[in-house]
Amino acid sequence: MTNYPALFSSFTLNGLEIPNRIVMAPMTRSFSPGGHPTEDVAAYYRRRAEGGVGLIITEGTTIDHPSASMDDKIPDFHSKPALDGWKRVAAEVHEGGGLIMPQLWHTGSMRFEGSGLNPDASTLSPSGLKYPGKEVGKAMTKQDVTDIADAFAKGTEAAREAGFDGVQFHGAHGYLIDTFFWEGTNERDDEYGGALEERTAFAVEIIEKARAAVGKDFPLIIRISQWKQQDFEHKMATDPEKLKAFLKPMVDAGIDCFDCSTRRFWEPEFEGSDLNFAGWTKQLTGLPTITVGSVGLSGEFVAGMGGESSQAAPIDGLIERLEKGEFDLVGVGRALLSDPGWANKIRAGNFDQLKAFERDHMMSLS
Repeated sequence: MTNYPALFSSFTLNGLEIPNRIVMAPMTRSFSPGGHPTEDVAAYYRRRAEGGVGLIITEGTTIDHPSASMDDKIPDFHSKPALDGWKRVAAEVHEGGGLIMPQLWHTGSMRFEGSGLNPDASTLSPSGLKYPGKEVGKAMTKQDVTDIADAFAKGTEAAREAGFDGVQFHGAHGYLIDTFFWEGTNERDDEYGGALEERTAFAVEIIEKARAAVGKDFPLIIRISQWKQQDFEHKMATDPEKLKAFLKPMVDAGIDCFDCSTRRFWEPEFEGSDLNFAGWTKQLTGLPTITVGSVGLSGEFVAGMGGESSQAAPIDGLIERLEKGEFDLVGVGRALLSDPGWANKIRAGNFDQLKAFERDHMMSLS
């Protein structure tokens, strides 16, 4: 008998048949010396595939731009040694019965000067701001914008050539793409600034260039969030109409799915409705969405990063929302970090065997 049949039903995303609705959320681990994923990294992801995860989104992997990386142990997705390692990762996951996509990433103003794979590179952001009023690094020129968008497209093409099943762009949590979205860090007066919907221009350029590089049949996902590491309570879109205006340019550019990051999946996004962020995004765009935020655990993410442990928690409320069609896929993070077999245990009803989450692994906000 399969518990939670809705969670273990298949789903098709732009021609890719995902065997169940469980997505491993991206979680940075800094276990790739010199930016090159090792055999241990391949084994790590294979264990989650064998544990029943339908689709794995990797930890953040940095694109081919000197300013992209903030840690020389975070994997890149452009050097030959790294791509050779990622080919091994993709093959291992496929042999383990899973699917996998890299998360392509530029850390933007979250990068400290002098850090990463290219410590001499300048930290870049849309207007030279880390958060409102806090200057860091340099404001991007139009050439920087073009070069970085091209690097995202190059990474997308490399992912397809390496045997991956799609790509996710990191557009959340106060990293580079997200700082274009955020009015507090985007003070530009050119075509990449302006109103909320106009501030999507950088993301749109990335999506369009990536789509041109790989064609129509390669799934593209973008991770988005209202909240920022710099401001947990922030909302760029304060009502559904503003959210719709924000999302539409990315839909028109050819994105296939939105990964809607929240800290607690059960919280409503706007007053007057129980819909969460993923629920509203699906309703407003008609595209598939991924929900995420403390799935299967009693404590939320930020507390976990502070060292608090979390116990396994029921997912009945999550399943009710999934059965209603509020969202299509479910991102699971810390529960899978501590317990590679989480999905299979849920499916078999072995709830007493689920492991609590203890912060004994390095992890950040991918």
